[in-house]
Amino acid sequence: MSSPHRPSYSHTALTHKRTARVGIFLIVAGVALYALYGHALRTAILSVENPFGSPYTDDIPAPDVDWNSRAEQVKGSFKHAYHGYEKHAAPADELKPISKSKHNPFNGWGVTIFDSLDTMHLMGLKDEFQRALTVVEDATFAMPTSENLYAPYFETVIRYLGGLLAAYALSGERILLTKADELAELLEPAFNTSSGLPHFGINTSTGNVTSTIDVGLAEVASLQLEYSYLAKVTGKRKWAQRSQKVIKTLYDADVDLTGGMLPTRWNISSGRPIGADISVGGQADSAHEYLLKHHLLTADTDKESLELYLRATTHILTRLLYVSPKRHLLYATNTRRPSRTLNDWPTHDFEHLSCFLPGLLALGAHSLPLDNLQSRLRNLPENHDYGRAREGYTMLGQQNQSLKEMHMTAAEGLAMTCWLSYADQPTGLGPEIMRMVSLVNSKTQAALWIDAMAKWKWSGKRGSPPGTGAKRPTLSRQDQDYIVWRPEYLLRPETIESFYIMWKVTGDARWRQRGWLIYQAIERETRTDAGYAILQSVAVKNSLKDEMPSFFLAETLKYLYLLFREDDVLPLDKWVMNTEGHPFPVFTPDL
Repeated sequence: MSSPHRPSYSHTALTHKRTARVGIFLIVAGVALYALYGHALRTAILSVENPFGSPYTDDIPAPDVDWNSRAEQVKGSFKHAYHGYEKHAAPADELKPISKSKHNPFNGWGVTIFDSLDTMHLMGLKDEFQRALTVVEDATFAMPTSENLYAPYFETVIRYLGGLLAAYALSGERILLTKADELAELLEPAFNTSSGLPHFGINTSTGNVTSTIDVGLAEVASLQLEYSYLAKVTGKRKWAQRSQKVIKTLYDADVDLTGGMLPTRWNISSGRPIGADISVGGQADSAHEYLLKHHLLTADTDKESLELYLRATTHILTRLLYVSPKRHLLYATNTRRPSRTLNDWPTHDFEHLSCFLPGLLALGAHSLPLDNLQSRLRNLPENHDYGRAREGYTMLGQQNQSLKEMHMTAAEGLAMTCWLSYADQPTGLGPEIMRMVSLVNSKTQAALWIDAMAKWKWSGKRGSPPGTGAKRPTLSRQDQDYIVWRPEYLLRPETIESFYIMWKVTGDARWRQRGWLIYQAIERETRTDAGYAILQSVAVKNSLKDEMPSFFLAETLKYLYLLFREDDVLPLDKWVMNTEGHPFPVFTPDL
């Protein structure tokens, strides 16, 4: 074996040694100074002014707030965004608000126009609405036939079809219904599967579909509202059958491994789940949402979807909700299960997309007789085996709290965490994904919410239920109980949507005020000359990226507008929103 190289002691080497000794001295001195003054330094760095004020008291609105005036400000923001789109991007899909150019991520049919129709009508923007109708009249929904292009079925249904149907429901303009029916006909080849679950994508000119059979839950189970309402207003039974077939496939699936909750990935050929991963965020969120909403939309007649919703929420409340170790933030996470023989494990990721969940739970608690469900479920088979779901029902029954109270407690805690995800950031806007701190030490770690609720019960229910109660925002990363995992802010609506429902259900004006503070942050941090841009990081000022997604106009600004309006434009018992914020009126099916 050769010996290692031994360097000579040249002048250069000795100079490097002296430099090294000086460096070591400076490091030691730095450590000593940090020990003496580090706490003060950290405090100074972390006491950057909170964008919502310090000390934090702004979530309690003044008694003389003119909420309608605030709604008008949101209308002005919508006009700024839409006029910028009209000037620089129409009839393309979306505006690039920094370069003032256009791009076509969703078929090139003008998705911003179709997604904005009902928002314009609700805001009384008659001129903009009439201009949009001329685009709708000329729409052919054609795609190039020489290229390997496909319209994403899910996005096309929730944005285009949903936008047309909601605008028709609000305005009565027949051209909107005609075009909705035409589009649905062009999408028909997507259902060329034995399961009735649609293909991921379709070329509307050729009828060709994508070849993949492994598809996300949200992409195959977020059509029931649109197709059932389309059947109602056209009188065509085949649209109702599309919805009913999806519901039946989901209801008949073997989901014992996931406690009765629908897994994230599905085989559209067999109609069976692939694996046992569970998500309340990406790839799954809207499918869980549609279980409750289709039951409500069809005047409580869809009992299978109701049962699926109860299974899902039972699993969420007992298996997917955690309380963070120090700050006691309530959050919903996803679980992974590598194989049937291994237990599932939580990722402890909390997605912005998951912030729809508190609103959904509150809507269910408000709309369903959760503590007297016999009448809603009487026609379902009594011997249906839910697998692990039975354990969840048992756990909930041991809490000495009604099911409605459990759902509302969870909704309150989750909505608070969604709010803090905004209020904790220097920009006042929430990140795409937070990774929650799950372990500090052996005695301080995240706990399943259902276990924390049991301990709270045994302690005599002192204080607020776990994960709820007043919490102050903090800019101190070490105190937040999470790491910002994906820092971008995409102008998403989920948090505002939940605030809107929480306000309608509870009457607590703090949800309105929190929405107002977020709106101010949107104006301050994302507005451009031509519209509004997403942020690359919620921690960095002016980190704008050249995108303005259509859902910003369809949902984010719509929910802010509805949150601030004093009159109840869309009562929760008469209208149901699709996952893109498009409202459909409640009806009794007759097909």
